[in-house]
Amino acid sequence: MNKLYKALIYGQEVSLSVLETTQLVNEAIKIHNLSGNSAKTLGSLLTCAAFMSGCLKSDKGAVSLTIKADGGSVSVSGDKDLHIRGYIDGTCKDGLKGGYLTVIKEDGFFRPFVGASELVSNDVSENLMQYFHISEQIETAVAIDAKIVDGKCVAAGGVVMQLMPGCSQENMDRAEERMQAFVKVADVIEKYGADGIIREFFDGETKYCYQYFPEYKCNCSRKKIEGVIVPLGKEELYNIIKDEGAVKVHCHYCNKDYKFTREDIDKLL
Repeated sequence: MNKLYKALIYGQEVSLSVLETTQLVNEAIKIHNLSGNSAKTLGSLLTCAAFMSGCLKSDKGAVSLTIKADGGSVSVSGDKDLHIRGYIDGTCKDGLKGGYLTVIKEDGFFRPFVGASELVSNDVSENLMQYFHISEQIETAVAIDAKIVDGKCVAAGGVVMQLMPGCSQENMDRAEERMQAFVKVADVIEKYGADGIIREFFDGETKYCYQYFPEYKCNCSRKKIEGVIVPLGKEELYNIIKDEGAVKVHCHYCNKDYKFTREDIDKLL
């Protein structure tokens, strides 16, 4: 089961998030028929989206992360209910080079916050740390990874620590030292799981510990697609049907196709 623990540790001066997203990543692999580095990259970024979705405050909140690199692009998103989805365009077989990470946070009421940072590594964790440092000025330690064996994710998740305002030097040092245990975080997740990480590495340290359950879930539906195509107008829709036989819409997140015949369009209009 996918899990996200959020807690305060070290005298409530450090925010801790522990994620186990193996099932979520395997669902993405199945939907998009992924393997190798593509599965690892998308799986890691989906885990990032789960972490950031868990930080949303508004019920209408949403977050999206997009990486555009020389080897392709990756886009993931999530909402307050921790419904996570994403896709990868290209193989990214050469890693994450020569591009940017862009994050859009929507609170559901006002203009969304948009932040971006240049990619500094092939490691999704290092790029997320760079983003928080440059765009949000929050000192953040990130260990996120997905371990893929023979086309299957055997372990995915991560550990994220963020310093609260006024954090003492002593607790900064404690957090930095503890993060050293998660250099190979996928192996740690495979061995302990999220429950075991909380128990083995933070026993007695957590305060206000909450548990959430992320899942891979696309928010598209035929009804929503209808709302997208109707504004094209009668003339444009009938021209598409004349040229292509039907109006076809593909959802990249769930790899699902929607088809609207002439009769369907007649009913909509």
